[in-house]
Amino acid sequence: MKAVCWWGKTEVRVVDVPEPEILNPHDAIVRVTLTAICGSDLHLYDGYVPTMMRGDILGHEFMGEVVEVGEEVTNLRAGDRVIVPFPIACGRCWFCENRQWSLCDNTNPNAWMIESLMGYSGAGLFGYSHMYGGYAGGQAQYVRVPFADVSPLKIPDGLPDEKVLFLTDILPTGWMAAENCEIEAGDTVAVWGCGPVGLFAIRSAWMQGAGRVIAIDRFRERLRLAQSDGRTEIVDYSEVNVFDTLKEMTGGRGPDRCIDAVGMEAHGHFPDAVLDRVKQAMKLTFDRAHVLRQALHCCRKGGTVSIPGVYAGFVDKVPLGTAFGKGLTLKMGQTHVQNYTRMLLEKIMSGEIDPSFIITHRVSLDDAPEMYRTFRDKQDDCVKVVMRPAA
Repeated sequence: MKAVCWWGKTEVRVVDVPEPEILNPHDAIVRVTLTAICGSDLHLYDGYVPTMMRGDILGHEFMGEVVEVGEEVTNLRAGDRVIVPFPIACGRCWFCENRQWSLCDNTNPNAWMIESLMGYSGAGLFGYSHMYGGYAGGQAQYVRVPFADVSPLKIPDGLPDEKVLFLTDILPTGWMAAENCEIEAGDTVAVWGCGPVGLFAIRSAWMQGAGRVIAIDRFRERLRLAQSDGRTEIVDYSEVNVFDTLKEMTGGRGPDRCIDAVGMEAHGHFPDAVLDRVKQAMKLTFDRAHVLRQALHCCRKGGTVSIPGVYAGFVDKVPLGTAFGKGLTLKMGQTHVQNYTRMLLEKIMSGEIDPSFIITHRVSLDDAPEMYRTFRDKQDDCVKVVMRPAA
């Protein structure tokens, strides 16, 4: 079968690999009908996540048709159409039983790698390095889904793949980012980054009762999509001082809730952002945290900063004293996707949201090497790439 494989920093290849097989009675094999390139995949592409090996199959946003199930899988059968959440959950450990699926204790066979660095390990992830389990990803024609009796969600007939694919990751991630803000009616929410997660965080903030949402970015197409709902305000950070602008827009108080939907590869024009790029190039740090620092600086006293953007290591120059002095609440973490899939599917079915509005590029797997570069470099107004393995 064809699969998109990591071949080294800034290099992916589409190669022929063996088709997956049932290895455990809780497995299923899914024929992938639609998959996507995620912003998190770019961290692998750019070489910022360790323990990648040449030939690793990428991709954690995918859906498709079940073609085979293990003998212990009773909730699925061949022919079912499913979305598959990106965190692999056993459904039986303390964390899964408490609905903290991305912190599962049992699905990362290489947990020791993360434990040696961070003390504890979360769940295994599809297509996201060996320190997260070394699982083959879904940018392929077929994928093995472990613990298939726990996480996959069957999709009703009549819903196009493009409307439901993002239930696997970025739509729940945007929703949880807003939920972590604990938005109160009328709150002003500022969202840094109008990539796919930021766009869904914006829509989620409105659905959760925000009175005002301000989107911060510099790319034309992203700002256009952020504003396409007819009520989100935009700030181009390349043209204004973000702190001064937000302070003025909020009557001197600052946004009530701030969302960092950028993470470890933030851009900026201030000295801290320049220093981050130098240190990252010298491999002295994994993360460029300019947006995190700015969000902490801009948030009003007593406000909340939500961090769905991925960070990989030990972030320096974080103004913790500012956060402490202002009494800020910080909430973050990998998304507990399984908590939101059914609820968000109902919102899609009712027409409350159509997630496909973010798609700008539709291609085949063979186009993956070019599209990784296009997406990373924000060329051709690229916001979201989906790929059909059979195309």
